[in-house]
Parts: sequence; structure tokens; C-alpha cells
Amino acid sequence: MTTPVTVIGAGLGGLTLARVLHRYGTPVTVYEADSSATARTQGGQLDLHEHNGQLALEIAGLTSEYRRIIHRGGGAQRVLDRHATVLAELPDDGSLTRPEALRGDIRRILLDSLPDGAVQWGRRLLSATPLGGGRHRLGFDDGSTVVSDLLVGADGAWSRVRPLLSDHTPTYAGMSYIDTHLHDVDTRHPDAARAVGRGAMYALVPGQGFLAHREPGGVIHTYVVLDRPLPWFTGIDFTDAVTTRKRIAAEFDGWAPELVSLIADSDTDPVLRSIHRLPDDHRWNRTPGVTLLGDAAHVTLPGGEGANIAMLDGAELGQALATNPGNPEKALAAYEQTMFARSEAEARAAAETIELIFGAGAPHALAALFTG
Repeated sequence: MTTPVTVIGAGLGGLTLARVLHRYGTPVTVYEADSSATARTQGGQLDLHEHNGQLALEIAGLTSEYRRIIHRGGGAQRVLDRHATVLAELPDDGSLTRPEALRGDIRRILLDSLPDGAVQWGRRLLSATPLGGGRHRLGFDDGSTVVSDLLVGADGAWSRVRPLLSDHTPTYAGMSYIDTHLHDVDTRHPDAARAVGRGAMYALVPGQGFLAHREPGGVIHTYVVLDRPLPWFTGIDFTDAVTTRKRIAAEFDGWAPELVSLIADSDTDPVLRSIHRLPDDHRWNRTPGVTLLGDAAHVTLPGGEGANIAMLDGAELGQALATNPGNPEKALAAYEQTMFARSEAEARAAAETIELIFGAGAPHALAALFTG
């Protein structure tokens, strides 16, 4: 079996690419390791920005669908110290500059915009072998193989496609997030609900803190952030949720109880998300028939732009391929030139954002930014 454009990974970037190609009438198949669209949760809320994430959805023809899933009021923000004292606060002004929406809802509107069969579920890529002339034989864990005329790795930080282009692998960035949720918060967790407010809450000291967000349905989604070496986390048995909650909560001794409860009283098992990064200037030589987008190309620190630029990668790559139907190498070269410059700038900006939030000036540096 031969597929004209083959995308590995049904994340937001890969699906945006598939949607744009579909709009232009270009055949595309997406292969995804997950068994179905609902096989796992899709993370929390995202604020899509006008110049990248929202622009990508505009190119994809999905602006009206996106505006129907926005979490109105979810754009409020506040900065707290470890005693839960509010240092700065910004209301949701109702604008569409950086509205919040659930990642899973954004993914759903992209999936719904594709024809049946465009996404092949339960197909985990095991190997990609160059055949010459820009073609690759792809082997999947179910024993099946396909040959791609043009291959796009949209398969995240641990991409199986990246080795075709680059010897780089992500390295640990020195910090990790622990993912937790509180449910029915106004009734069951009222103190935490008051501390978080109606939107995003940052409670910080240098090197650690809580990033929490009120989501629809009475949910608070929290990332507990700790600047610790990897062995510190591997020494915790995350399969033992009760012990893990206690161990992580102990790192916040002396903090306000309503903040500690974000981990200590979590209604879901804590999930470790260690942060890894590629070099800020990660790039590769033009290689026929294959490219990367999103985290596969430029995973970096979580500065608030990862999903946004992955989606713009997909949209711009889709446009380039669709408008150069007889010259895919020209399309890939133009796409990569733009993507390399953008991703390097965003990686450096992300490092500045993390320093602002968790650096020596926390929490007052972020509060000062909010208050001007």
C-alpha cells in the first residue's frame, strides 16, 4: 500500500496538517498509536493566540467551530504567594486574543472535520526505512507496512521519524510537572476553588509552585511544578498514588492548606510529566520526502506556545504542499526555513518565560508583569 502524504501522530499539529490538506483536496492518511480518539485524556485548557494557533484554525476553515468551544471567563489570571495572598489579578476581558478551550475539544473539531478513515487508529510506528527517491517503508506494531511518498513526523518529543533527519534526542530540562485534578470543586473543595478563582492561578516560589486552572464542569486542573533532578522523581513510586500525594505535598510544607490541597486531595492519581527539550536551534539538512512538525521538530520548555506553534507548523506545511503539488521538495524547503526560525525564537522566549515564573524573582516578577 502506498500513501501520498503520510502523517505519524494525531495530535493537534498532525491533525491541523491533515485538515488543511483535505481542504485542498490532497489525499492524506494519519497513523496514530492510540486505539481510538478517546483512548486517553488530552490534557487541560489551551489559550490559542491570534497570530499562531487561531491563525492555524482560520487556515483550516474551523474558526466558527473553535469559537463555539471557548471557555468564556476562563481567561482570568491571578498570582499568589505561598500563603495564598493575591499579589496580582487580571480579569477575563472577554476578548478573543487568547481565549481558553479544552485541548480535547480542539482535537475533536479537527477530527470531526476529516473524512472517515483519514485517521488510522492503533497503528504504532516501529520503523521507517528509506527506499530512495524520498519514499519510505513504514512498519507498524500490528505487523502491517505502508510505503509513503511523503512522510511527516508529528509524533511528539520521542518521535520515531526524527532519526531519519537528526541525531538529536531530547534531554531533561531540570523540571517536572505532576498532573492532578479536583472535581466538583465548589462543593467538595471550596477553599481551593476560592484560591484558584475563575481562571488560571500561579502560586510560586523560586523553583516550584502550582499552576492551576478552573475548567468547565467544576474541575480544577493543576500542574505541580518542581525543579528537581530526574533521580529525585524516579525514587517515587507513582503507581502508589496515596504515597505519591504525601511525598509531593511534603515539598510544600508551610504553604497555605488550600494550595497544598491541590496535590494532597487530588481526585485523580498524580501523573509525572518530566520536561525535556531539544537544542533551541535544532534543525537538519533537507532530506527528500520527510519532515517534522511540533514537538517532533522543536520540543522545548513549556512557555505557553507549544500547541500554538505545532498547529501553525501543520497549517503552513499543508498550505505549502497543497500549493506546490508537483514540487514537494520546494514546499518542504520553504516550510522548514520558516519553521526553523520561528521555533528557535519561541524556544528562547520560553526559557525567558520559565525564568520569569520560576526564577529568583518568583512570585513577584510575574506579579509585576501583570500589574505593569
